[in-house]
Formats: sequence, C-alpha cells, structure tokens
Amino acid sequence: MKEAAVRYINRELSWLAFNQRVLEEALNESNPLLERLKFLAIFESNLDEFYMVRVSGLIEQFESGVLETSPDGLTPNDQLAAISGTAQPLRQEASRVLVEELMPKLDEHGVQIRSMESLSERQRRELNHYFQSDVFPLCTPLILDPAPSMPFISNRSLNLCVELMNERGESLLARIKVPTVIPRAVRLGKRKNEFVLLEELIAANVSAFFPGVTIKGVHQFRVIRDADIEILELEAADLIATIEETLRLRRFGDPVLVQVQPTMPAAVQQTLRQLLELDEEDVFEIDGMLGLEVLWELTKIDKPALRFKPHLPYVNDHLSNYKGIFDTVGQRDVLMHHPYDGFRTVEEFVASAAKDPDVIGIKTTLYRVGKESPIVESLLAAADQGKQVAAMVELKARFDESNNLGWARALERAGVHVTYGFTEFKTHCKLCLIVRRERDGVRQYAHIGTGNYNPATARLYTDIGLFTTDEAICQDISELFNYLTGYSRQTKYRKLLVAPVNLREGIIERIRREIRTQKHGGIARIIFKINSLVDPEIIDALYAASSAGVKVDLIVRGICCLRPGVEGLSENIIVKSLVGRFLEHSRIYYFENGGERDVLVGSADAMRRNLDRRVEVLVPVEDPTLVHLIRENVLESALEDSLKTWILGPDGVYTRCKPNPDRPLDAQSWFITHPLTKYQFQSKDA
Repeated sequence: MKEAAVRYINRELSWLAFNQRVLEEALNESNPLLERLKFLAIFESNLDEFYMVRVSGLIEQFESGVLETSPDGLTPNDQLAAISGTAQPLRQEASRVLVEELMPKLDEHGVQIRSMESLSERQRRELNHYFQSDVFPLCTPLILDPAPSMPFISNRSLNLCVELMNERGESLLARIKVPTVIPRAVRLGKRKNEFVLLEELIAANVSAFFPGVTIKGVHQFRVIRDADIEILELEAADLIATIEETLRLRRFGDPVLVQVQPTMPAAVQQTLRQLLELDEEDVFEIDGMLGLEVLWELTKIDKPALRFKPHLPYVNDHLSNYKGIFDTVGQRDVLMHHPYDGFRTVEEFVASAAKDPDVIGIKTTLYRVGKESPIVESLLAAADQGKQVAAMVELKARFDESNNLGWARALERAGVHVTYGFTEFKTHCKLCLIVRRERDGVRQYAHIGTGNYNPATARLYTDIGLFTTDEAICQDISELFNYLTGYSRQTKYRKLLVAPVNLREGIIERIRREIRTQKHGGIARIIFKINSLVDPEIIDALYAASSAGVKVDLIVRGICCLRPGVEGLSENIIVKSLVGRFLEHSRIYYFENGGERDVLVGSADAMRRNLDRRVEVLVPVEDPTLVHLIRENVLESALEDSLKTWILGPDGVYTRCKPNPDRPLDAQSWFITHPLTKYQFQSKDA
C-alpha cells in the first residue's frame, strides 16, 4: 500500500461505503417494512446525486488531462475505475434486496407489485382503458436511430427503447419516456394495495404508438447526467441571471451513466451507448427494477403498522410563545436538539420577532429553506410591519437554487434587504439575529444552528441549535452580517470561529492544546460528531493527537478519509458511523481541555470546501448545564449506541457494532424520550 493510502482513505470510496450502510438499513429487520423500502429509495437518490456531481467532476478532470492525485494517491482515472467496480455491485445488491427480501414480506401484508402477465382479463381491460385515457396522450415516441439528431433524454428519466422494423426490413430504434406527471405505481382497484408499474403498462401497449410497424423488442433504460454546472459569475449583480442559466444548463448536462436491463441486446446497448457518447464502463446492467424512486410512492400506502411510530417533537412550555421565548432566552442560553426538540420553537422565535412591537430588526441567513417556509413568511410579515429585515439568501445551494431564487424575489418585493453573498464562497452558516428594544436599551437575541431553516428537513435531520443573548456572540454575528452584506473584511472575532477566516486554525489549535495537556499529565480527550472528515490538515492534527496519547472518538456519519487503528499512527482513534431513522446532521466539536470543557457547535464539517470555500460558523457552548447535556446526553449516547452504529477498521471497512447485552442502545430512539429542553428547565419547574 502506498504511503498516502496508509494515511488516507479515498473520499469517493468512503462515500460509497456510507451509501452501503444506508442500503444495509433496508436489510435491517428491526426497521418496519415500509421504512426499509424508504432506505432503498434513499440509497438510489444518493447514488444518482453521487454520479451527477462527484463522478461527473472526475470525468471532467480526466478529460481535461488533470494529473493531480487525491490525498490517497489516486488519479481521476484510477478513482473512476474504483468507483465503477464498487458502485455497480452495490446497485445490483439493491435490486436483490428488493426482489428477494422485501417483496415477499410485502406480499405477506397484501402489498404487491404485479406483472402484466399475472393479471386477470378484467384487470387488463381496466388497465388498458386507463392507458388509452390517461397514459397514451402523455407519451411522445421519438426516433433514436437513425435520426438527424439525437433527441434529448432528460436526467434521471426512465425510458423505453423500442426496436422496430419498417416495411423495407430496416431496423430502427425509438424512445418513449415514462411520464412523471402521473403515478408510476398504478393501483389495481381502489381498495387493494396491488400495483403495476407504469413502464410495464406502456410496454404492454407499445404497439399503439407504432401501428403498422413490426416491434422486435422493448427495453428499459435510465440516464444520469452531469448536474454539477459551475457558477462562474464575476459580478454579484449578474448572479440571478447566472443562476437561471445554470438551472437551464443543468437539464442538458452531459450523460455520465446509463442503466439498462440485461435483456437489452448487445447491439442495442452499443447503439444507445454511442448515441449518448458513453464508454462501456459507463453502462450499468441492472437485473431488476430501474429507478427505485418509485418506492417513495409505495411508502405512502395506508399501513401504519409497517412504519415507525409517529414522533411528536417536544416543545417546552417556556418556549411555546413569543413572550416565553424572549423572557427565557433573555435569562439563559437554550440548547435545542432536533427533531427531538420541536423545530416549531425556532419558527416561533422568528414569528415572535415579526409580531412583537418591541422587535425592530431581524437578520438571517437562508441556505435551504424548502418550498414552504414559515420562517420566510414571518420575515415577509415583519417587513410588512415596517421592521428592518435583512436576509442573506444563498442562491448557489445546489439543487435548491430555484426555491431560493423564488423566495429571494418575494422578500425583495416585500422590502426586505436581500443580498446573495459572495461570488467565490457559499454562505453555509445558519444564523438569525433579532434586535429588540427593552427597558435598559437595545438587546440582541441570536440563534445559531447546525441545520437549515427548513421545516421538512428539521423533521428528518438531527441538528443542534443554540439560542443566546451573549453580548460577545451577538456582536460577532452582527459584524459577520456586515461582512456578508457589505464591504467589511472582518478578520477577528470575539468568540465565533468563522470560515474562511479563523475556523480551520481554531480547530487545529484546540487539537494542539489537547496534545499539550496530555503531555503535561492533564485530562485530554477529543470527540467530534460531524458529517464528513476529509481535510488532510485536520486529519494530520488528529493523527498527531493520537500519537501523543490523546483519546480521539469520531462519530462521522458519511465520508471519513482518516484511517483509524493504524499502529504508530492512529491507535488511539476510534471512528463510528450512526445510520438510523433520522439523518445524523449535527456538528459538535468537543475538547476536554484539562477539565475545562470546550464545546463548539455549528455548520462546518471538516472538509476543505467548508473550511476554505464557504462561510461557516462554529459557536462555543459555555453554559455548564448545556455543556454537560452535550457531553453526557448527546455525545455519550451516540458513542454507546450498539444497534445503529458501525465501526471503521484500519482496512477502511465498516462493520456493524455488536449489540451490548447490558444496554442495547438505539441512541435516536433514546433521544426521542430524552429531548434536551426537557432537562434544561427541570429545576425551575420543580
């Protein structure tokens, strides 16, 4: 193994290992059946985006002649070969899981995906009538070959490739796109949970599109395109036009992958590949269903027993209305742990600012807010009330550009001061600052989060949020907004760590402090709970800490390029990954600091892009009660989880933890019954 590979695990292969852990949740029999289907759909969506963004980028590097290697020593072409050798078997395993593991169990509960051949004559007549009335008018067959030009095949589309023979005996290929504006899972009858896939219904009636023409075969295929269209704007004033052009161009990105079924003849596959200008390694043969996103439709059927029990987030009485929020946060810092603590409190925080006559100003960052946003609606209401409202809307949030652009225009129409950040950086930090007039003068209230101000993801992602009136923190945030919206070039902050200014140095200096503490016989320990660990400098600093004897625990949900447990390098480092019902998304940096515990939470992962090319924020948690809750409740429970956790070995392979017989803990289930805000007010309530 090369020296570089001894120190670093390849980023792309580490990501594929994460998606394999997602796939394993579809196999996990402790999960309800429809939730297992959901994990399969998530696996497919993840893999699509990986090819649309990461693989497309490697292809561009290879075609541009880039010879630079990854930290583990692989060229772009080496990585593409390794990805292909790993991703295709994973996708094939997903098909096997669906057919062999899940479909038989669904059948036991009266849920079936039926083949056309298995239907009764009556069912076929009903489906044929549906085809003629609802499906046929939506489909447009297009000639693929021979054709004067290649018709556009949209990204992630499912298609039928139809082999034809005309009256002169000449072979032709046509394409029919499976419509996406009607359900792909076509229900048989109104009360039964029996379905036929739309592509099979179209294939069974394909002769209706080609009367008088001989049909030799019908084959499914699916195309994935490059969606990582770079934004190379030079002027902020042109950013909106650039985003609109980016959204248009994304639809027409170059193909990077085509998925076919093994029944497609080699000659047809070769023609299709040539038309799409793809190499042989860019073709996945998948024995089974293409486009597992249809499983989202099946997860919505009325079978509550086959889902997780509904989770009702906890909302503390002290934080349930605007007077309570401002009174409470005015007296003490408050820590939220979503989705266990209700995100409604954060929404009420902003809604309260809009309604409270004493609030005179609101400033916030918006990264991914979703199609429906109570927080943005509150900002609009605040502007309508004549309050000073400023919003930093990040238009470059990949795949959310359109939503953000729509909200930005609505905010501007309402008189909100809207800015779009920097041309060279994405603004990824999650900040909200409220300015309130009180008896003793103007006071600032701040919220700093690890997750987006998005109600949909707040129900599915685990995140940390801090409410505070700490003057130094609020002043830092106020000055950071000047940096985001004006020409300030702030280089020093009182308490915040801000990327790309001082965040990398702040983390590395704290790691070095733990090393010094260890060498002087003090109490030293490092615990990171993050989404990704990629940055070589931080990895090397953690290696140095391990070599000095510092115990390092890393809870890394996704990509981890650090190789733990290597003799002479990382014996004191343990890496775990928790994959469960909710997507682990919080970022917590914990340093024992000789007993003076130092805890930071915020938006930044340990990745080059976060530290060098984004505006990120980490905020210290200083209240001893909150520090204790993070250490003992959040981090310790995550470390002790033995039911949903995987351990990374020095060989780069993850193995599932063995359940602890004394305490077989599922941390996420425990958090549901132990929300943080419930414990922050116990003494006061008593």
